[in-house]
Amino acid sequence: MNKTGIYFAYWEREWNADYCSYINRVKKLGFDCLEVEAGSLLEMKEEERKRIRDTAEREGIELTYCIGLPPKYDVASENAEVRKAGIAYLNRLFSMIHSMGGGMLGGIIYSCWPFAGASWEYKKAARQRSIDSVREAAKTAEEFRITCCLEVVNRFEQCILNTAQEGVDFVNEVGSEYVKLLLDTFHMNIEEDSIGDAIRLADGKIGHFHIGECNRKVPGKGHMPWKEIFSALKDINYQEKIVMEPFVKPGGQVGSDIKMYRDLSAGATEEQMDMAAGEALAFIRSLSEG
Repeated sequence: MNKTGIYFAYWEREWNADYCSYINRVKKLGFDCLEVEAGSLLEMKEEERKRIRDTAEREGIELTYCIGLPPKYDVASENAEVRKAGIAYLNRLFSMIHSMGGGMLGGIIYSCWPFAGASWEYKKAARQRSIDSVREAAKTAEEFRITCCLEVVNRFEQCILNTAQEGVDFVNEVGSEYVKLLLDTFHMNIEEDSIGDAIRLADGKIGHFHIGECNRKVPGKGHMPWKEIFSALKDINYQEKIVMEPFVKPGGQVGSDIKMYRDLSAGATEEQMDMAAGEALAFIRSLSEG
């Protein structure tokens, strides 16, 4: 059975957080993993990162790491110095994750996020710059045995990778066993003709998988074709982690970046938020085991 996790920002309004409290929280709810924001960890002192690692190990919770590179570290930038800074930043992230016992970094690590609009001509040139940068960064990722999982997202958040086919083609051109894809049902619902077919197309290339409803609620609260999704995952014998990435509360930097302009939780208390997450976990496990 796949290990199942949830992103800390389901509860949090800021990207910096007390991860130890969320480790304890997801443990009580029955999750296997907690996904954290890698950039905020890099800003912490080593002692704090050690405390987080020790807490996760004690509770038996596996940490997964995700980030959208800030624009100043855009590895697809037209500016060579920005690309160089981005590769150096990725290398620091790989070293940090390795020191915490992790083995993957997912997200928009092939350009930047949030991302403003771009032309078709820009995309073509940026894609090649991105491939070159990811190929260079992958050398360090391999040294630390960190798998880079490139998140395929919708056109309103990035332009380089919008479909599973674009992701597969990109990964094939990079040509590193440490570079794979992160597919996300929220984004796939916008861009793919068939979510099931897109998953099967990426067979062997998926290193991480995000799940959430079409409106970013927890799984089971919308109209996503969950049976189709899990049938496709079984078809390709997907063995990696499945992480919920719901966002339901407006406010703070998280709400601003995710474009949360209404309260999808209907004013839920912390206890009700926990209950919804637990129900979603049971729902997903029933599909995974069925």
